[in-house]
Amino acid sequence: MANQTTGLTRIIKAAGYSYQGLTAAWRNEAAFRQESVAAAIAVIVALWLDVDAVARILLIGSVLLVLIVEVLNSAIEAIVDRVGTDYHELSGRAKDMGSAAVSLSIILALLVWVTLLWRHFA
Repeated sequence: MANQTTGLTRIIKAAGYSYQGLTAAWRNEAAFRQESVAAAIAVIVALWLDVDAVARILLIGSVLLVLIVEVLNSAIEAIVDRVGTDYHELSGRAKDMGSAAVSLSIILALLVWVTLLWRHFA
């Protein structure tokens, strides 16, 4: 059945679903909690640093990207676990690829931070 909600009501409901998703990630995923704490610290540092707007957006955006990818990875894991607990090669592959995506986003965030901090303090 298609969703018939439109306008402001749709936006409000979507915001509620997003809040529920973030709450579920916080409650059920230790990695999301750890990355959220690290992201909060990183955002505070990025706001404190005397850098231009583009550098600040890159610093903050790179850590927010890690959280986004972690939420998507958690969603993949939840779907795989919902389908069944029996081992299947495709299930393992999906979970491994989600984990790889998180790792790549962390590497990207580290590269952004190291590059911009190096340039800032050099």
